[in-house]
Amino acid sequence: MSNFYIVATSIGNMGDITFRAIETLKSVDLILCEDTRVTKKLLDKYNINKPTMSYHAQSKLSKTDKIISLLEEGKNIALVSDAGTPGISDPGAMLVSEIKKYFSDSVNVIPVPGATALISALSVSGLPIHEFTFLGFLPHKKGRETLFKEISVAKRTFAFYESPHRILKTLESLVKFCPDKKVCIAREITKIYEEFKTGTPAEILEYFLTNKDKQRGEFVVIVA
Repeated sequence: MSNFYIVATSIGNMGDITFRAIETLKSVDLILCEDTRVTKKLLDKYNINKPTMSYHAQSKLSKTDKIISLLEEGKNIALVSDAGTPGISDPGAMLVSEIKKYFSDSVNVIPVPGATALISALSVSGLPIHEFTFLGFLPHKKGRETLFKEISVAKRTFAFYESPHRILKTLESLVKFCPDKKVCIAREITKIYEEFKTGTPAEILEYFLTNKDKQRGEFVVIVA
C-alpha cells in the first residue's frame, strides 16, 4: 500500500521543520513541491536527495493523473508547499480530495504536522481564540464587502491571510466596518522582519501608512 504524506515545512525559519518531516522527506520516492526552486533550498540544507516535481494552482489535470499513476505503482510520495502546512489555502487540498476519491482506503494519506502561519499568529495575538473562523485569503472583489459586514457583527474571532498588495485596502475596510474591534496583524512570522501590531483598525492603518517599508511581506490578520 502506498503512502501519501502531507508534510508541513517551515514558514520562514528553516529550523522550524520537525525531525519527523525530515525523515519522511528522506524516505519517499518523490516530493511534490509548490515551487521546486524554493523546496530545493530546504532539501539542500538537510541533505535530502530525492526527485521533485512541481504541483501548484496552475498544474493541469494530467499532473494529477501522473501522481495517481505513481501511487498505483506503489510509490510513496510527499507533498510540501513553499511554506507551512499544505492544503491550507493552497491546491494541496484538491489533490488530497482526488486521491481519496480515486483510491478510497487503498492509499494511506498521512499528515506530518508542523508549522502553520495561522496558528502561530493566533497563539501570540493576545486576542480571544477559544473560538475562531478562518477565511483563508479573502476574495478580491465579489463577496469581500459582505465578509467585512459579517466580521463586524460576529461574536467570535476571525483570521485570514492577506498579501502586501491588499493590506492597506483591508485595513481601510476594517476601519469602515469594524472601527471598534481589536485587530492583530502578524507580519513575516519567523522571518528576519517578524512583527506583530495590535490595536484598532485606525491605529494600525496609520502605522502602516507612516511606515511604508512595513507594507511588504506576508500577513495574517486577526480580528477579535
